[in-house]
Parts: sequence; structure tokens; C-alpha cells
Amino acid sequence: MLDLTRMLAGPYATLLLADLGAEVLKLERPGTGDDIRAVGPHFVHGESVYFLSVNRGKRSMTVDLALPEGRALLHRLAAASDVVVENFRAGVAERLGCDAATLHALNPRLVVCGITAFGRTGPDRDLPAFDLTLQARAGVMALTGTPESGPLRCGVPIGDLAGGLFAAVAINAALFDRERTGRGSFIDLSLLDCQVSLLGYAAGAWLTAGDDLGPQGTAHPHAVPYQRFATRDGQLVVAVFTDAFWPGFCRALDRPAWITDPAMATKAARRANLAATLDAVSARLLDDDTRTWTDRFAREGVPSAPVQRVSEVFDDPQVRARGMIATTEHPRAGTVRGPGDPFRAGEVERAGYAPAPMLGADTDEVLASWLRMTEAETVALRASGAMG
Repeated sequence: MLDLTRMLAGPYATLLLADLGAEVLKLERPGTGDDIRAVGPHFVHGESVYFLSVNRGKRSMTVDLALPEGRALLHRLAAASDVVVENFRAGVAERLGCDAATLHALNPRLVVCGITAFGRTGPDRDLPAFDLTLQARAGVMALTGTPESGPLRCGVPIGDLAGGLFAAVAINAALFDRERTGRGSFIDLSLLDCQVSLLGYAAGAWLTAGDDLGPQGTAHPHAVPYQRFATRDGQLVVAVFTDAFWPGFCRALDRPAWITDPAMATKAARRANLAATLDAVSARLLDDDTRTWTDRFAREGVPSAPVQRVSEVFDDPQVRARGMIATTEHPRAGTVRGPGDPFRAGEVERAGYAPAPMLGADTDEVLASWLRMTEAETVALRASGAMG
């Protein structure tokens, strides 16, 4: 797989595929490489933690696509590849000679995935965007936050991450289709489309029922109680999504009378008496600590969880048991830890992860192994400036 992507959405897609076993070659600009190699504020011995977090398991080669020799090298690599992923703005891939039409003429079996903010069609195809603007435009921000705070950005860059996830799914589907048809394909992936797809029931509420949902905070527009509450020593969430959970919830709180109370016994009643229900639940949960309540809810089969900071997540016994901490040994940064591979979660004894690559570290090896270039050919290619 040739990875021509940078920043987050594209690199996250190729990270997922590398974790699944793909051989990913990251083609980067000579001298600077992927833009996020310089993104801080967190660096380890000069290496960006941002870059390290989404580029493990890949190899790096520097190619100057502004030069004819660089484009010719890209074409040779594409002819020997299964997949090319790029996230250039509309029109740039054509100018650099890595658009789907050009690459398919060289390799008809190639799967090409082009990730852009708005896709290759539509009135805004040429506009730039970042995760923040995608969350705003796609309606995700309007659903996040509280009525008091107004719209808020999701705490992780869901606009970019969802695009990477959808791209990985689409690439795998295209490879499966190629096995049956013998033909490659072009995937025109729009990050805005991906965000709109994630609107789920909120989209249905408007398109089918005419209800334009606003920010709910941690609450649910239909289920009660289904939100965050304060405890004696912290915060938790509890999810009484259907009435089947209500009796166990009441028993956990040692409030058996609530089970049959006409003002609380059904979801409809709790919605109708929302303020009073939430006041009663909130007051009771302040009587004890988070761990006591989550233990009680677990015994009754009621979904609940402490509100954990990232630092607490990676000490969570369940997260550790599933092997969700990936450790790599980087040649400059040393030991690097990050989120593990969810596709193989639970295989604690799995083979280790390969680190994110140093800029251009694999250039010579790739030229020899992928293209069977001799040392003399490699020297001549370097002299042309194609690799910087």
C-alpha cells in the first residue's frame, strides 16, 4: 500500500490497515515529511507524539513529486502496489500525476482511495476544511454540549477519525470486490459525508419525525435517567435505556418504592416528571462514592461507568486485560506507548508493534525490494533530486 496522506484522516486509515497486516509505505516530502511531524506541543527527543500516534507499523520513503523523476518513481511504485491512498485537495492529485485515471492506466487492479473534505463533486469540492469545521457543518457540534454551553467540539477529532475508519472499511471492500472482478476501483471519500452518516437517529428524528434535536449534554432525548451524575467523590454515568433496567436501578439505590411509583415507574412518566426524577436521583447518588455505586449497579445488571480521564483509562483493568496499550521501540524517541489495536484486542501475547518510521528511513530498502533497483540506479535517482 502506498500512503500519500498526511495529517490525521488519511494516516489513521492506513494505521488501521497496517494493524490488520498491510505493508504500508508512506511517501513523504523530502526534508519535512508529513506535516504532523512538526505538530506539538508534545515531542519526545524531537519526535512529534502526534505523528508517532498514527503512523506506527509503516515505512517511510522520501519522494519529490514536483519533479518528473519523482512522479516517474511514484508510477513505478503504484504499478507494483495493491492500494494507493491520498488526501490531497481537489485537483492536486491530477497535477502531481497520482489521480485515479493516471494510476489505473498503469495498474488496472489498483484500489485508489482519495480522501477530501467534500468529495470530488458538489459546489464546495474545492473548499478547505479541518476537523472543527467538519463537526460544525455536519451537525455534530450542534448535538454536543448543553443548552447552557451551546454547541461544543467533540473531545476527539471525530471528523478526521471517522473519515479514516470509513476509508479503511471501503478499501477492504474494494479489495474483496477486486478478487471477484479482477478490476481495481476509485473510492471518492468525503469527510463531510462520513460525519453526516454518523448522525444516525438524530438524522432520522429530523428527516422522518421533524424533530431538530439540539445539545443534550450527557442526557438522552428519550431515556431517563441516562446521563452523568455527581457522586460523593467524583462523577459517573448511568444508562437506564429501557424500563427493564428501572427495577434494578431502584434496588441499587435502595429505593424500592420508586419501582412502582406512578410518577417514575415508566419511561413516559419519568419524562413527564423529568426535573423531579433527576433531582431525586442526583440527591441519592451524592450519598456515596463512585465505586460503591458502580459496584451496586453492576450487581443489578444496570449499565454504569465512572467518568474517567485519559490517565485513568490506561489503568483500567479491563483495558489492560484486552491488551489495549501498544508499545513500540523507536530509534530516536525510545519507548513509545499508545492505544492498541482493537482488531486483535485481548491477544495480550501478540507480537509487538513496529514503530512509526523515521523520515525516509526505508527508501533504499524499498527501491531494492519493491522495484529491484541496483545500487547504481539508486545513486542515479538520488542524484536527480527525486528523493531530496
